[in-house]
Amino acid sequence: MARRSKVKAAVEAESDPSAWILENDLAQFLLMHTTEIKYMCMFGYTYLHGCKVFGKTSTASSSTSYKFISMVLACTGGGILVPIFINSIPVPLCTDAYPIAILVSTMLHMAFPIVREVVGLSAIVKTVFMMLYEIMRAFVVVKLTTAAGAAIPASDFDFAIFGPIFCGTLAGCGGAFLPLDKGLTPIKENGLAPNMVSACVAATSYHLFMNLYSDGIQNADKKAHVCIAAFFIIFGLVNEFKLLSFTNNNDSTSSPAAVVKEEGKKKEESKKTK
Repeated sequence: MARRSKVKAAVEAESDPSAWILENDLAQFLLMHTTEIKYMCMFGYTYLHGCKVFGKTSTASSSTSYKFISMVLACTGGGILVPIFINSIPVPLCTDAYPIAILVSTMLHMAFPIVREVVGLSAIVKTVFMMLYEIMRAFVVVKLTTAAGAAIPASDFDFAIFGPIFCGTLAGCGGAFLPLDKGLTPIKENGLAPNMVSACVAATSYHLFMNLYSDGIQNADKKAHVCIAAFFIIFGLVNEFKLLSFTNNNDSTSSPAAVVKEEGKKKEESKKTK
């Protein structure tokens, strides 16, 4: 029996040379193969969005209800817009876990703001939260790109091209454009944000791969999903910690260490003036 199982495994390995992509614990974590991992990534996703929402000075004096609605729009912006475009149910209305995770994250930000400061100052904690954030974002982009590809009929080509890519891109960054009165303000001054660029690249790559090059590949959707999640994590960390020279090194004040250093300088200057 043992010899037969080894022969069977060898045959499967020969028939699927890319099986190694899924046959490891990291890939299973990136795919969120358990409910517990999914909830953990969902919490990291919503909490990191909360760091952006509650970190803005414009929302510091706002009401609790305004902050909560801002969190909902930031966390599920793509999950609201894309289903509307493809005549489906928005994510906050069909997934009960999202509002719960958003509510818990909102309460933590309001009751324990020091945790938000720890996320901003500790590179290790921020890396963990960013990994959970990007894994969840990859799941959203892949899911809504696939749903848009199935809902939008083909027109001039064998399959719809730009519609699913646009929906997948919006799925990964739609919260930046909500509420809708923002318009194009998020891209007016500095162009596309890094998360918009990564979402566009991921949606384009995934959609074209699944429709042009996935024939004959076993579990092609899961393998592409793993690659998208890994790409998001690497891209996000490189951009956040300015690991490459082509990133905007002039904007050094955006890093947590630079923020602390700048605050220390301001305190010293204020003492001297006194």
